[in-house]
Amino acid sequence: QVQLVESGGGLVQPGGSLRLSCAFSGSMFSIYDMGWYRQAPGKQRELVANIASSGSTNYKDAVKGRFTISRDNAKNTVYLQLNSLKPEDTAVYYCNTYHVGISYWGQGTQVTVSS
Repeated sequence: QVQLVESGGGLVQPGGSLRLSCAFSGSMFSIYDMGWYRQAPGKQRELVANIASSGSTNYKDAVKGRFTISRDNAKNTVYLQLNSLKPEDTAVYYCNTYHVGISYWGQGTQVTVSS
């Protein structure tokens, strides 16, 4: 059974930074592709970034150059570094993975960018 727990969200001013963490509970974390999604009020959930088991990464165009996804297989954790934050980055950020047809989600962590 896979469980995901996000942390690291908060209130930050425009231009600020945050680092989100997603702790993975289960076995063989290193073989899972991992992703970060976000959902703003009244909008659909969208993919922000993902990282494959190989370490290759992919980003939503709007966050390229500002956000960085990484993973630490020894700590069973995936990170999302958020830099140069903008008000439009405000959303609940969710960690996700899938395996043998099952999609797993964390509870989400709120990121609010406001002055």
